[in-house]
Amino acid sequence: MNNFTEHQRFFGGSFAALIASLLLLSACATGPASPEGSLEAREKLTALQNDSELAGHARSEIREAEQAVQLAEKPLPASDGTLASHRVYMADHKVEIARAKATTRLAEAQRATLDEQRGDARLRARTREADKAHADAARARSSEAEMKKRLDDLEAKPTERGMVVTLGDVLFDTGSSDLRDSAGKNLDKLASFLGQYPDHRLLIEGHTDNVGSSDYNQRLSLMRAESVKQYLTGKGIRSQRLSVSGMGMQNPIAANSTAAGRQQNRRVEIVIEPPPYVSSTTTRM
Repeated sequence: MNNFTEHQRFFGGSFAALIASLLLLSACATGPASPEGSLEAREKLTALQNDSELAGHARSEIREAEQAVQLAEKPLPASDGTLASHRVYMADHKVEIARAKATTRLAEAQRATLDEQRGDARLRARTREADKAHADAARARSSEAEMKKRLDDLEAKPTERGMVVTLGDVLFDTGSSDLRDSAGKNLDKLASFLGQYPDHRLLIEGHTDNVGSSDYNQRLSLMRAESVKQYLTGKGIRSQRLSVSGMGMQNPIAANSTAAGRQQNRRVEIVIEPPPYVSSTTTRM
């Protein structure tokens, strides 16, 4: 019995020592815990480091925050609770500073990019305006040259009233206001011009020689001007663009004492008035 008791005491003491050793090793392996709050500071820092937009705008501040967090994570004895709290506070503060700096710099970079884009947009707009101005000027020159060609084809002459096309008495038989069939050639040219340049109006003036009474020639000249107007409206020219006037024998351009002079005085003058002739809208065909 004595031997059994001795063995029991031996093994019992050894088991207790083993348990004590294991507890000591476990305590050593676990070590003191990191101060309270350091984990939250680490999580904030990790979130900032993983933010692809912000992380690149505060590299030095993030490095400082990393150092502060590492220091705050170091265990301290319970007697150094004030120091531990201070380290956690500084770590959290450094992380917040890094985030604020990154956010500000990102906003500045985005604003600079936006300003650059706006500048590029303004430059493109000015370039488009300049290109349009050059194109408009080129079209205007081309249109002016084309108009001169058309007016030359009509044998128009510049006057104070505008360009004037003179159509001789080949339009009408003597004493008649009915247009001859041959009159269409010249009048078709005029209608074509008006169709191409819808911002021009015409004043159609009938003139006669001094053969017959003044009243007769007045009526005849007006009727001939009306005949020209009717022909042009028949070609699609709006009547609002055409004005008529019977001048009779008031404004001869040659002496009525000769047959040649009277023939020159029997005429229709077409005054092509320069635009604009309306205030708000452009009259079309």
